[in-house]
Amino acid sequence: METITNDRQEKMTAVVKQKHTNVRWFIVFLVCVVTFINYLDRTNLAIAAPFMSKELGLNAAMMGIVFSAFGWAYTLMQIPCGWLVDTVGARMIYFVGLFGWSAFTALIGLTSGFAQLVGCRIGLGLFEAPAFPLNGRIVSTWFPSNERGLATGLYTGAEYIGLAFCTPFLTWLLVTFGWESIFYVTGGLGLAAAIGWLIWYRDPANHKKVDQAELDLIKQGGGLSNTLTEKTKVSWKQIRQLFGHRQLWGMYIGIFSNTSILWFFLTWFPSYLVTEKHITMLSFGIFGILPYVAAICGVLIGGKGSDWLLAKGYSTGFSRKTPIIIGLLFACSIIGANYTDQIGIVIGFMSLAFCGQGMVSTVIWALMADIAPRKAGGVSFGVLNFSANLGGTLSPLAIGFIVNATHSFASALVLASSLALIAALSFLFLVPRTPYRIEITE
Repeated sequence: METITNDRQEKMTAVVKQKHTNVRWFIVFLVCVVTFINYLDRTNLAIAAPFMSKELGLNAAMMGIVFSAFGWAYTLMQIPCGWLVDTVGARMIYFVGLFGWSAFTALIGLTSGFAQLVGCRIGLGLFEAPAFPLNGRIVSTWFPSNERGLATGLYTGAEYIGLAFCTPFLTWLLVTFGWESIFYVTGGLGLAAAIGWLIWYRDPANHKKVDQAELDLIKQGGGLSNTLTEKTKVSWKQIRQLFGHRQLWGMYIGIFSNTSILWFFLTWFPSYLVTEKHITMLSFGIFGILPYVAAICGVLIGGKGSDWLLAKGYSTGFSRKTPIIIGLLFACSIIGANYTDQIGIVIGFMSLAFCGQGMVSTVIWALMADIAPRKAGGVSFGVLNFSANLGGTLSPLAIGFIVNATHSFASALVLASSLALIAALSFLFLVPRTPYRIEITE
Protein backbone atom coordinates (compact mmCIF):
# COMPACT_ATOMS: atom_id res chain seq x y z
CA MET A 1 0.00 0.00 0.00
CA GLU A 2 1.30 3.43 -0.94
CA THR A 3 1.58 5.77 2.07
CA ILE A 4 1.76 9.50 2.55
CA THR A 5 4.68 11.04 4.42
CA ASN A 6 4.72 9.95 8.07
CA ASP A 7 6.36 13.18 9.18
CA ARG A 8 3.48 15.27 7.86
CA GLN A 9 0.97 12.94 9.53
CA GLU A 10 2.67 13.37 12.90
CA LYS A 11 2.78 17.16 12.59
CA MET A 12 -0.86 17.32 11.55
CA THR A 13 -1.91 15.06 14.44
CA ALA A 14 -0.16 17.34 16.94
CA VAL A 15 -1.77 20.48 15.50
CA VAL A 16 -5.27 18.99 15.25
CA LYS A 17 -5.23 18.22 19.01
CA GLN A 18 -5.01 21.95 19.77
CA LYS A 19 -8.21 23.89 20.27
CA HIS A 20 -8.79 26.27 17.40
CA THR A 21 -11.45 28.29 15.62
CA ASN A 22 -13.28 26.86 12.61
CA VAL A 23 -13.65 29.97 10.49
CA ARG A 24 -12.61 28.03 7.39
CA TRP A 25 -15.95 26.17 7.43
CA PHE A 26 -17.88 29.44 7.44
CA ILE A 27 -15.73 30.55 4.51
CA VAL A 28 -16.59 27.42 2.54
CA PHE A 29 -20.26 28.06 3.37
CA LEU A 30 -19.95 31.49 1.71
CA VAL A 31 -18.29 29.87 -1.30
CA CYS A 32 -21.15 27.35 -1.45
CA VAL A 33 -23.75 30.14 -1.50
CA VAL A 34 -22.12 32.07 -4.34
CA THR A 35 -21.44 28.86 -6.29
CA PHE A 36 -25.09 27.88 -5.87
CA ILE A 37 -26.09 31.22 -7.39
CA ASN A 38 -23.38 30.95 -10.05
CA TYR A 39 -24.77 27.72 -11.47
CA LEU A 40 -28.37 28.76 -11.02
CA ASP A 41 -27.71 31.84 -13.16
CA ARG A 42 -25.80 30.03 -15.89
CA THR A 43 -28.33 27.18 -16.20
CA ASN A 44 -31.73 28.82 -15.62
CA LEU A 45 -31.87 29.29 -19.41
CA ALA A 46 -32.15 25.50 -19.79
CA ILE A 47 -35.47 25.53 -17.90
CA ALA A 48 -36.82 28.43 -19.93
CA ALA A 49 -35.49 27.19 -23.30
CA PRO A 50 -38.44 25.04 -24.49
CA PHE A 51 -40.80 28.04 -24.05
CA MET A 52 -38.34 30.80 -25.06
CA SER A 53 -37.32 29.08 -28.27
CA LYS A 54 -40.93 28.92 -29.45
CA GLU A 55 -41.80 32.48 -28.41
CA LEU A 56 -38.65 34.03 -29.88
CA GLY A 57 -38.56 31.79 -32.98
CA LEU A 58 -35.22 30.08 -32.26
CA ASN A 59 -34.38 26.67 -33.79
CA ALA A 60 -32.05 24.08 -32.20
CA ALA A 61 -28.92 25.44 -33.90
CA MET A 62 -29.70 28.99 -32.76
CA MET A 63 -30.33 27.79 -29.20
CA GLY A 64 -26.99 25.97 -29.35
CA ILE A 65 -25.33 29.30 -30.17
CA VAL A 66 -27.18 30.99 -27.30
CA PHE A 67 -26.17 28.27 -24.85
CA SER A 68 -22.54 28.41 -25.96
CA ALA A 69 -22.32 32.23 -26.02
CA PHE A 70 -21.82 32.17 -22.26
CA GLY A 71 -18.85 29.88 -22.74
CA TRP A 72 -17.12 32.07 -25.35
CA ALA A 73 -16.56 34.88 -22.87
CA TYR A 74 -16.21 32.63 -19.84
CA THR A 75 -13.54 30.44 -21.39
CA LEU A 76 -11.46 33.23 -22.94
CA MET A 77 -11.33 35.04 -19.60
CA GLN A 78 -10.10 32.09 -17.52
CA ILE A 79 -6.33 32.68 -17.71
CA PRO A 80 -6.63 36.48 -17.33
CA CYS A 81 -8.92 35.93 -14.35
CA GLY A 82 -6.44 33.48 -12.82
CA TRP A 83 -3.84 36.24 -13.06
CA LEU A 84 -6.24 38.69 -11.40
CA VAL A 85 -6.85 36.25 -8.53
CA ASP A 86 -3.11 36.08 -7.86
CA THR A 87 -2.54 39.84 -8.10
CA VAL A 88 -5.72 41.43 -6.69
CA GLY A 89 -7.22 38.87 -4.31
CA ALA A 90 -10.53 37.10 -3.77
CA ARG A 91 -12.76 39.55 -1.91
CA MET A 92 -13.22 42.40 -4.39
CA ILE A 93 -13.02 40.25 -7.54
CA TYR A 94 -15.81 37.97 -6.30
CA PHE A 95 -17.97 40.95 -5.31
CA VAL A 96 -17.64 42.62 -8.72
CA GLY A 97 -18.16 39.31 -10.54
CA LEU A 98 -21.23 38.29 -8.55
CA PHE A 99 -22.85 41.72 -8.89
CA GLY A 100 -22.13 41.87 -12.62
CA TRP A 101 -23.34 38.40 -13.56
CA SER A 102 -26.52 38.84 -11.48
CA ALA A 103 -27.32 42.08 -13.31
CA PHE A 104 -26.93 40.37 -16.71
CA THR A 105 -29.12 37.49 -15.49
CA ALA A 106 -31.93 39.91 -14.68
CA LEU A 107 -31.51 41.61 -18.08
CA ILE A 108 -32.20 38.33 -19.90
CA GLY A 109 -35.81 38.72 -18.78
CA LEU A 110 -36.02 41.88 -20.91
CA THR A 111 -34.64 40.37 -24.13
CA SER A 112 -36.85 40.07 -27.18
CA GLY A 113 -34.58 38.56 -29.81
CA PHE A 114 -31.60 36.39 -30.68
CA ALA A 115 -28.93 39.12 -30.67
CA GLN A 116 -29.98 40.55 -27.30
CA LEU A 117 -30.03 37.10 -25.76
CA VAL A 118 -26.55 36.29 -27.07
CA GLY A 119 -25.26 39.63 -25.74
CA CYS A 120 -26.62 38.99 -22.24
CA ARG A 121 -25.13 35.51 -22.18
CA ILE A 122 -21.72 36.92 -23.18
CA GLY A 123 -21.97 39.47 -20.35
CA LEU A 124 -22.92 36.70 -17.94
CA GLY A 125 -19.87 34.69 -19.01
CA LEU A 126 -17.49 37.64 -18.59
CA PHE A 127 -18.51 38.29 -15.00
CA GLU A 128 -18.76 34.61 -13.97
CA ALA A 129 -15.27 33.87 -15.30
CA PRO A 130 -13.32 34.45 -12.03
CA ALA A 131 -15.55 32.21 -9.91
CA PHE A 132 -13.80 28.84 -10.09
CA PRO A 133 -10.22 30.12 -10.08
CA LEU A 134 -11.33 31.97 -6.96
CA ASN A 135 -12.94 28.88 -5.44
CA GLY A 136 -9.82 26.80 -6.01
CA ARG A 137 -7.56 29.51 -4.64
CA ILE A 138 -9.77 29.99 -1.56
CA VAL A 139 -9.74 26.26 -0.76
CA SER A 140 -5.96 26.11 -1.27
CA THR A 141 -5.63 29.08 1.05
CA TRP A 142 -8.03 28.15 3.82
CA PHE A 143 -7.84 24.33 4.01
CA PRO A 144 -5.20 21.69 4.83
CA SER A 145 -4.82 18.98 2.20
CA ASN A 146 -6.75 16.34 4.16
CA GLU A 147 -9.87 18.55 4.16
CA ARG A 148 -9.73 19.86 0.60
CA GLY A 149 -11.69 17.00 -0.94
CA LEU A 150 -14.62 17.62 1.40
CA ALA A 151 -14.38 21.42 1.06
CA THR A 152 -14.28 21.14 -2.73
CA GLY A 153 -17.11 18.62 -2.61
CA LEU A 154 -19.26 21.02 -0.61
CA TYR A 155 -19.00 23.92 -3.03
CA THR A 156 -19.16 21.60 -6.05
CA GLY A 157 -22.28 20.04 -4.54
CA ALA A 158 -23.77 23.54 -4.31
CA GLU A 159 -23.68 23.66 -8.12
CA TYR A 160 -26.14 20.82 -8.30
CA ILE A 161 -28.28 21.75 -5.28
CA GLY A 162 -29.58 24.75 -7.16
CA LEU A 163 -30.40 22.57 -10.15
CA ALA A 164 -31.98 19.79 -8.11
CA PHE A 165 -34.05 21.64 -5.57
CA CYS A 166 -34.77 24.83 -7.51
CA THR A 167 -35.88 23.07 -10.70
CA PRO A 168 -39.46 22.52 -9.43
CA PHE A 169 -39.62 26.14 -8.22
CA LEU A 170 -38.25 27.55 -11.48
CA THR A 171 -40.64 25.34 -13.44
CA TRP A 172 -43.52 26.70 -11.35
CA LEU A 173 -42.38 30.26 -12.05
CA LEU A 174 -42.21 29.46 -15.76
CA VAL A 175 -45.70 27.97 -15.94
CA THR A 176 -47.30 30.55 -13.62
CA PHE A 177 -45.62 33.86 -14.49
CA GLY A 178 -43.78 33.24 -17.76
CA TRP A 179 -40.15 32.57 -18.61
CA GLU A 180 -39.07 36.16 -17.83
CA SER A 181 -39.79 35.69 -14.11
CA ILE A 182 -37.05 33.06 -13.82
CA PHE A 183 -34.37 35.60 -14.67
CA TYR A 184 -35.77 38.39 -12.50
CA VAL A 185 -35.89 36.19 -9.40
CA THR A 186 -32.47 34.54 -9.81
CA GLY A 187 -30.80 37.82 -10.77
CA GLY A 188 -32.20 39.57 -7.70
CA LEU A 189 -30.97 36.78 -5.45
CA GLY A 190 -27.41 37.24 -6.76
CA LEU A 191 -27.43 41.02 -6.25
CA ALA A 192 -28.33 40.53 -2.59
CA ALA A 193 -25.65 37.85 -2.15
CA ALA A 194 -22.96 40.18 -3.55
CA ILE A 195 -23.48 42.55 -0.62
CA GLY A 196 -23.21 39.65 1.84
CA TRP A 197 -19.92 38.50 0.31
CA LEU A 198 -18.39 41.96 0.62
CA ILE A 199 -19.35 42.11 4.29
CA TRP A 200 -18.26 38.65 5.43
CA TYR A 201 -15.32 37.41 3.34
CA ARG A 202 -11.66 38.02 4.24
CA ASP A 203 -8.43 36.11 3.50
CA PRO A 204 -6.94 34.21 6.49
CA ALA A 205 -4.20 36.74 7.20
CA ASN A 206 -6.79 39.54 7.39
CA HIS A 207 -9.70 37.74 9.10
CA LYS A 208 -10.36 39.01 12.61
CA LYS A 209 -12.09 35.85 13.86
CA VAL A 210 -9.47 33.24 12.90
CA ASP A 211 -6.98 32.37 15.65
CA GLN A 212 -3.33 31.36 15.38
CA ALA A 213 -4.10 27.70 16.11
CA GLU A 214 -6.36 27.48 13.05
CA LEU A 215 -3.77 29.26 10.92
CA ASP A 216 -1.19 26.71 12.13
CA LEU A 217 -3.55 23.84 11.29
CA ILE A 218 -3.99 25.16 7.76
CA LYS A 219 -0.27 25.82 7.27
CA GLN A 220 0.88 22.42 8.58
CA GLY A 221 -1.57 20.73 6.24
CA GLY A 222 -0.17 22.48 3.19
CA GLY A 223 -2.60 25.41 3.09
CA LEU A 224 -1.44 28.78 1.86
CA SER A 225 -2.77 30.84 4.80
CA ASN A 226 0.49 32.74 5.26
CA THR A 227 1.02 33.68 1.60
CA LEU A 228 -1.71 36.22 1.01
CA THR A 229 -0.51 39.18 3.00
CA GLU A 230 1.30 40.31 -0.16
CA LYS A 231 0.15 40.49 -3.75
CA THR A 232 1.84 38.02 -6.10
CA LYS A 233 3.25 38.95 -9.51
CA VAL A 234 3.09 36.23 -12.15
CA SER A 235 5.00 36.45 -15.44
CA TRP A 236 4.22 34.91 -18.82
CA LYS A 237 7.42 32.88 -18.45
CA GLN A 238 5.95 31.26 -15.34
CA ILE A 239 2.65 30.62 -17.09
CA ARG A 240 4.48 28.85 -19.96
CA GLN A 241 6.19 26.58 -17.44
CA LEU A 242 2.81 25.18 -16.41
CA PHE A 243 2.38 23.60 -19.86
CA GLY A 244 5.56 21.55 -19.50
CA HIS A 245 4.06 19.15 -16.95
CA ARG A 246 2.47 15.92 -18.18
CA GLN A 247 0.20 15.60 -15.16
CA LEU A 248 -1.41 18.94 -16.00
CA TRP A 249 -2.08 17.87 -19.58
CA GLY A 250 -3.82 14.76 -18.28
CA MET A 251 -6.01 16.96 -16.13
CA TYR A 252 -6.69 19.42 -18.96
CA ILE A 253 -7.88 16.66 -21.31
CA GLY A 254 -9.86 14.96 -18.57
CA ILE A 255 -11.66 18.06 -17.36
CA PHE A 256 -12.42 19.16 -20.95
CA SER A 257 -14.25 15.88 -21.53
CA ASN A 258 -15.95 15.77 -18.13
CA THR A 259 -17.25 19.34 -18.43
CA SER A 260 -18.61 18.61 -21.89
CA ILE A 261 -20.85 16.00 -20.25
CA LEU A 262 -21.81 18.42 -17.48
CA TRP A 263 -22.96 21.00 -20.03
CA PHE A 264 -25.32 18.54 -21.66
CA PHE A 265 -27.15 18.47 -18.34
CA LEU A 266 -26.84 22.23 -17.80
CA THR A 267 -28.24 23.16 -21.19
CA TRP A 268 -29.99 20.46 -23.25
CA PHE A 269 -31.24 17.98 -20.66
CA PRO A 270 -34.75 19.52 -20.16
CA SER A 271 -35.20 19.85 -23.93
CA TYR A 272 -33.99 16.25 -24.38
CA LEU A 273 -36.63 14.87 -22.03
CA VAL A 274 -39.41 17.09 -23.41
CA THR A 275 -38.72 16.63 -27.15
CA GLU A 276 -37.02 13.22 -27.35
CA LYS A 277 -38.80 11.35 -24.53
CA HIS A 278 -42.02 13.38 -24.69
CA ILE A 279 -42.56 14.22 -21.02
CA THR A 280 -44.42 17.40 -20.06
CA MET A 281 -42.65 20.38 -18.53
CA LEU A 282 -44.44 19.83 -15.22
CA SER A 283 -43.35 16.17 -15.24
CA PHE A 284 -39.81 17.33 -15.82
CA GLY A 285 -40.11 19.43 -12.67
CA ILE A 286 -40.72 16.18 -10.77
CA PHE A 287 -38.61 13.50 -12.51
CA GLY A 288 -35.94 15.77 -13.96
CA ILE A 289 -34.51 16.60 -10.54
CA LEU A 290 -33.39 13.00 -9.88
CA PRO A 291 -30.17 13.13 -11.95
CA TYR A 292 -29.27 16.39 -10.19
CA VAL A 293 -29.79 14.73 -6.80
CA ALA A 294 -27.60 11.86 -8.00
CA ALA A 295 -24.94 14.42 -8.99
CA ILE A 296 -25.00 15.88 -5.46
CA CYS A 297 -24.45 12.37 -4.08
CA GLY A 298 -21.59 11.84 -6.53
CA VAL A 299 -19.95 15.11 -5.51
CA LEU A 300 -20.06 14.25 -1.80
CA ILE A 301 -19.04 10.61 -2.33
CA GLY A 302 -16.12 11.65 -4.52
CA GLY A 303 -14.86 14.36 -2.19
CA LYS A 304 -15.33 12.53 1.10
CA GLY A 305 -14.17 9.21 -0.37
CA SER A 306 -10.98 10.80 -1.65
CA ASP A 307 -10.24 12.37 1.73
CA TRP A 308 -11.01 9.06 3.47
CA LEU A 309 -8.50 7.20 1.30
CA LEU A 310 -5.94 9.90 2.01
CA ALA A 311 -6.58 9.62 5.77
CA LYS A 312 -6.16 5.83 5.57
CA GLY A 313 -2.61 6.34 4.33
CA TYR A 314 -3.01 5.93 0.60
CA SER A 315 -0.99 8.22 -1.66
CA THR A 316 -2.39 11.42 -3.08
CA GLY A 317 -2.38 9.87 -6.55
CA PHE A 318 -4.37 6.79 -5.53
CA SER A 319 -6.75 8.77 -3.31
CA ARG A 320 -7.57 11.32 -5.99
CA LYS A 321 -7.40 9.23 -9.18
CA THR A 322 -9.52 6.28 -7.97
CA PRO A 323 -12.84 8.18 -7.57
CA ILE A 324 -12.10 10.16 -10.74
CA ILE A 325 -11.71 7.05 -12.91
CA ILE A 326 -14.68 5.26 -11.31
CA GLY A 327 -16.82 8.35 -11.84
CA LEU A 328 -15.88 8.58 -15.52
CA LEU A 329 -16.77 4.95 -16.08
CA PHE A 330 -20.17 5.68 -14.53
CA ALA A 331 -20.52 8.65 -16.90
CA CYS A 332 -20.04 6.35 -19.89
CA SER A 333 -23.43 4.79 -19.06
CA ILE A 334 -25.27 7.82 -20.51
CA ILE A 335 -25.33 6.01 -23.86
CA GLY A 336 -27.75 3.46 -22.38
CA ALA A 337 -30.60 5.99 -22.66
CA ASN A 338 -30.46 5.51 -26.45
CA TYR A 339 -31.82 1.98 -26.11
CA THR A 340 -35.02 2.56 -24.13
CA ASP A 341 -38.08 4.80 -24.12
CA GLN A 342 -39.14 3.89 -20.58
CA ILE A 343 -38.75 7.12 -18.69
CA GLY A 344 -37.77 5.41 -15.43
CA ILE A 345 -34.86 3.58 -17.09
CA VAL A 346 -33.82 6.74 -18.98
CA ILE A 347 -33.72 8.68 -15.72
CA GLY A 348 -31.73 5.80 -14.18
CA PHE A 349 -29.02 5.99 -16.86
CA MET A 350 -28.95 9.78 -16.64
CA SER A 351 -28.68 9.65 -12.84
CA LEU A 352 -25.78 7.19 -12.90
CA ALA A 353 -23.96 9.26 -15.53
CA PHE A 354 -24.49 12.54 -13.67
CA CYS A 355 -23.45 10.93 -10.38
CA GLY A 356 -20.18 9.87 -11.99
CA GLN A 357 -19.63 13.28 -13.52
CA GLY A 358 -20.14 14.84 -10.08
CA MET A 359 -17.53 12.55 -8.51
CA VAL A 360 -14.98 13.80 -11.02
CA SER A 361 -15.94 17.45 -10.66
CA THR A 362 -15.12 17.38 -6.96
CA VAL A 363 -11.87 15.48 -6.89
CA ILE A 364 -10.13 17.07 -9.86
CA TRP A 365 -10.22 20.47 -8.14
CA ALA A 366 -8.91 18.94 -4.93
CA LEU A 367 -6.08 17.34 -6.94
CA MET A 368 -5.20 20.70 -8.50
CA ALA A 369 -5.15 22.24 -5.02
CA ASP A 370 -2.60 19.56 -4.08
CA ILE A 371 -0.25 20.18 -7.01
CA ALA A 372 -0.71 23.85 -8.01
CA PRO A 373 2.46 25.95 -7.58
CA ARG A 374 2.37 28.27 -4.60
CA LYS A 375 3.36 31.32 -6.66
CA ALA A 376 0.83 30.84 -9.44
CA GLY A 377 -2.14 29.08 -7.87
CA GLY A 378 -4.73 31.36 -9.43
CA VAL A 379 -3.24 30.96 -12.90
CA SER A 380 -3.09 27.17 -12.45
CA PHE A 381 -6.78 27.02 -11.60
CA GLY A 382 -7.51 29.47 -14.41
CA VAL A 383 -5.84 27.24 -17.02
CA LEU A 384 -7.68 24.20 -15.64
CA ASN A 385 -10.98 26.06 -15.76
CA PHE A 386 -10.14 27.31 -19.27
CA SER A 387 -9.77 23.69 -20.38
CA ALA A 388 -12.98 22.72 -18.63
CA ASN A 389 -15.03 25.46 -20.15
CA LEU A 390 -13.63 25.00 -23.60
CA GLY A 391 -15.56 21.76 -23.38
CA GLY A 392 -18.49 23.61 -21.84
CA THR A 393 -18.47 26.06 -24.76
CA LEU A 394 -18.20 23.54 -27.57
CA SER A 395 -20.53 20.89 -26.13
CA PRO A 396 -23.89 22.75 -26.28
CA LEU A 397 -22.97 24.20 -29.67
CA ALA A 398 -22.12 20.76 -31.09
CA ILE A 399 -25.26 19.20 -29.61
CA GLY A 400 -27.41 21.97 -31.09
CA PHE A 401 -26.07 21.37 -34.60
CA ILE A 402 -26.31 17.57 -34.18
CA VAL A 403 -29.96 17.79 -33.10
CA ASN A 404 -30.79 20.31 -35.82
CA ALA A 405 -29.26 18.03 -38.46
CA THR A 406 -30.51 14.63 -37.21
CA HIS A 407 -33.65 15.63 -35.29
CA SER A 408 -32.44 13.30 -32.54
CA PHE A 409 -30.22 13.33 -29.44
CA ALA A 410 -28.88 9.80 -30.05
CA SER A 411 -25.56 10.90 -31.60
CA ALA A 412 -25.12 13.51 -28.87
CA LEU A 413 -25.27 10.79 -26.19
CA VAL A 414 -22.72 8.69 -28.13
CA LEU A 415 -20.43 11.74 -28.14
CA ALA A 416 -20.86 12.25 -24.38
CA SER A 417 -20.10 8.61 -23.59
CA SER A 418 -16.99 8.64 -25.80
CA LEU A 419 -15.69 11.78 -24.08
CA ALA A 420 -16.07 10.12 -20.68
CA LEU A 421 -13.93 7.19 -21.87
CA ILE A 422 -11.25 9.56 -23.24
CA ALA A 423 -11.17 11.39 -19.91
CA ALA A 424 -10.73 8.13 -17.96
CA LEU A 425 -7.78 7.17 -20.17
CA SER A 426 -6.15 10.59 -19.74
CA PHE A 427 -6.22 10.33 -15.95
CA LEU A 428 -5.06 6.73 -16.04
CA PHE A 429 -2.04 7.21 -18.31
CA LEU A 430 -1.00 10.87 -18.11
CA VAL A 431 -1.44 11.71 -14.43
CA PRO A 432 1.33 9.88 -12.51
CA ARG A 433 0.74 7.54 -9.58
CA THR A 434 2.43 10.11 -7.34
CA PRO A 435 1.38 13.64 -8.38
CA TYR A 436 3.76 16.34 -7.14
CA ARG A 437 3.50 20.00 -6.12
CA ILE A 438 4.72 21.92 -9.19
CA GLU A 439 7.51 24.41 -8.69
CA ILE A 440 8.06 27.31 -11.08
CA THR A 441 11.12 29.51 -11.34
CA GLU A 442 11.19 33.30 -11.26
